[in-house]
Amino acid sequence: MNRADYGAQLKRSHNCCQAVLLAFEDMLPYDKDELLKLGSTFGSGMGGMMGTCGALVGAEMALGMIKAQTKGMNGTSRALFNAFEEKCGASRCIDLKGVVTGHMLCSCEDCVRHAIEAAEELL
Repeated sequence: MNRADYGAQLKRSHNCCQAVLLAFEDMLPYDKDELLKLGSTFGSGMGGMMGTCGALVGAEMALGMIKAQTKGMNGTSRALFNAFEEKCGASRCIDLKGVVTGHMLCSCEDCVRHAIEAAEELL
């Protein structure tokens, strides 16, 4: 099973951010419990659906930890953000889930899958 499909499977029992972080666990300097804690507040995106999708947040965190650079990551972050929006149609959880419009742009499982794929492309 590839990393993106594994992350989508993890979404069944974890929030989007945690699923992404756990999908990269083998590449990160943290154990499972630490990754679960790190991603715990990003269920339903930032601010309870009002901000950035938790899957994108998790991918940004994983990418930063894997690349291990303390500065100069803005271009990489922007590339990840753009790739995610292109694949999913938006970056805010409320928009992705269609809360206002009634039209879901991307399921949580697919947000996780796309976030992982976008991060892998930048590694």
